[in-house]
Amino acid sequence: MPLDHGLIGLESAPYERSWTSTDTLLYALGVGAGTDELAFTTENTAGIRQRVLPTFAVLAAQAPLGRRLGDFDPAMLVHAEQAFELHRELPPAGRVRTTSKVTGIYDKGSGALVTTEARAVDAESGELLISSRSSVFIRGEGGFGGDRGPKDEWAAPGRAPDYTVTYPTRPDQALLYRLSGDRNPLHSDPAFAARAGFDRPILHGLCTYGITGRALLHTVAGSDPARFAAMSGRFSKPVYPGETLTVSIWVDGQTALFRTAKEDGTVVIDRGRAAFRPA
Repeated sequence: MPLDHGLIGLESAPYERSWTSTDTLLYALGVGAGTDELAFTTENTAGIRQRVLPTFAVLAAQAPLGRRLGDFDPAMLVHAEQAFELHRELPPAGRVRTTSKVTGIYDKGSGALVTTEARAVDAESGELLISSRSSVFIRGEGGFGGDRGPKDEWAAPGRAPDYTVTYPTRPDQALLYRLSGDRNPLHSDPAFAARAGFDRPILHGLCTYGITGRALLHTVAGSDPARFAAMSGRFSKPVYPGETLTVSIWVDGQTALFRTAKEDGTVVIDRGRAAFRPA
């Protein structure tokens, strides 16, 4: 059946999820943090309290929509865009209650772009912790004559980046990252990846996103998660585990624009924006 346009604007029932110190440590390892980032990768280092990488907010705020979006081959679905706002620093262990909804289904011709948003509140106090927005592109589901969706006027500044940060990824990076919850076989099963048109499993877009978030955290926010307010970006090309990523960052006061690219210059996260709080 076609995509269910009746979902647009329909808020889901509250969905509760929790996480532990182990979950946030595993996430940090999954996005490449290591022995030089012990605040994020250990919980018992003398003189260092455990903290949480800000991009974990995207996982913490994930919630089901309440009913199926439609019947389509899941190999045709790719993550297109991701944004979040952190209203305060996340704890190493916590519990949230999240509501979500589809905000639009746009006709891109060769496929459909489905946009969603979610709001996660502290399960005990009701305090808003995370606002999240995302979109997925589903190949073969376009052509229904709908709105093509809003345009983004993002443009890179006409000057060299203020920072460039380069991080390698491991050949088994996707196998490690998937333990944080995304078991999509696109990232682990060669046969499934081939059906989707890839010669081998690709890295999760949200893993690349988390690696990019680490670069932003350490260069612009002084490695302080409490200063990290928001981040958004568009996934433009796939990354294969083992490739090296370079994040280019242009700073303007308490905001920044960024792009993430592979060694050959291929941009893999485009139209990046981030916001930070003063020290």
